[in-house]
Amino acid sequence: MSNSFVGRKVCVRGWIYRRSVVGGKAFVRVRDSTGVIQVVVDKKKCGEDIVRTLKDIGLEASVKTCGELVKQPRAPGGYEIQADWFKVVGYSRDFPIKGGEGIDYLLDNRHLWIRSRKLTETMKIKHSVLRAGREYFIENGWWEVTPPILTASAVEGGATLFPVKYFDKTAYLSQSAQLYLEALIYSLEKVWSLTTSFRAEKSRTRRHLAEYWHLEAEAAWYNMEDMMRVAEELVAHIVQYVLEHNRRQLEILGRNLEILKNYVEPPYPRIRYDEAIEILQKKGVNIEWGDDLGADEERVLTMEFDKPFFITHFPKEIKSFYMKLDPENEKLALGFDLLAPEGYGEIIGGSEREDDYNKLLNRIIEQGYNPEDYKWYLDLRKYGSVPHSGFGLGIERLVMWIAGLDHIRDAIPFPRFRGRIYP
Repeated sequence: MSNSFVGRKVCVRGWIYRRSVVGGKAFVRVRDSTGVIQVVVDKKKCGEDIVRTLKDIGLEASVKTCGELVKQPRAPGGYEIQADWFKVVGYSRDFPIKGGEGIDYLLDNRHLWIRSRKLTETMKIKHSVLRAGREYFIENGWWEVTPPILTASAVEGGATLFPVKYFDKTAYLSQSAQLYLEALIYSLEKVWSLTTSFRAEKSRTRRHLAEYWHLEAEAAWYNMEDMMRVAEELVAHIVQYVLEHNRRQLEILGRNLEILKNYVEPPYPRIRYDEAIEILQKKGVNIEWGDDLGADEERVLTMEFDKPFFITHFPKEIKSFYMKLDPENEKLALGFDLLAPEGYGEIIGGSEREDDYNKLLNRIIEQGYNPEDYKWYLDLRKYGSVPHSGFGLGIERLVMWIAGLDHIRDAIPFPRFRGRIYP
């Protein structure tokens, strides 16, 4: 609502968020997709029957109302509707969420908890994240493509694959669209996709999901530094877009806007894996060169930076077979992770891809995979191979960070992780 509607008749449809009855008046807070507004239902205008009904009705009943909009500083948003007509459309009795319930109870009732202010405002922010990501790629000449979700082989390791019966064969839910995006660069050069990815993660941490939305990009002729520049420009653009379009949602969630403003100006800092290990060791973390960086190690590193930052040049043993090795030191892979500050950790993983047939074949064998499963992928290196790079961005991790959420489960409507498939 705005001042331009004050003194005019307005109509609202929504659900009862809060309500109380004092004397002959019902004070009903009605929520819809735009927010919450207070409606005053006076028995003198609307009749005793509706006020009596509102005294006993449960939260989340659906309603329609019309009346004059007036300024009311004590009401949410500073306005209220003085109703001259009020109707209950769908009754609600004993709404099962009253406040104070535990997280497992709320997850069991996610289909109802999704109506909460926190999740509603988070989904609006997520909408803007998706829109801004698409906007960045369109404005910069990338082609959106639609890779498959059912695959015949692994991208990131067989241990985290979900097998599914595919007619008389076994297929897998996609871990990443990367291999298929690589095939598409030979015709479209710069491609991106937004798909669901699946990881059978045993981890149950605040940043792991078994099913998540994956924004991935791949480009011919790009080296690692070229792709890192795309990644930081993309993230900065998304943060700026959310700041411009979702200030109210961020404020409702209690997000510090001044901190977010610090993230809209790339370039972001860059350190090598070697430097990351040195920082961690100086901080007393028990880690050796060659160890992978987990959530705890990333959290420590993020406290050293006031904006997102890259870690590059990882030991090849802890990175995937498709990453190109550093020609100056073949113990290292030309891979990069982009970590979000404030303890959030990795939001993007990417690399320059190996474009030499024999080197890629050897890496596949080294990591224990069957080359026959990757025959078509190897073919890409036989017919006009080019240098190329790409990355994957976890949408829910990005939303979690931008919105300042404590747990990734609140960045997706119906979270899926170990032990959680309902509702």
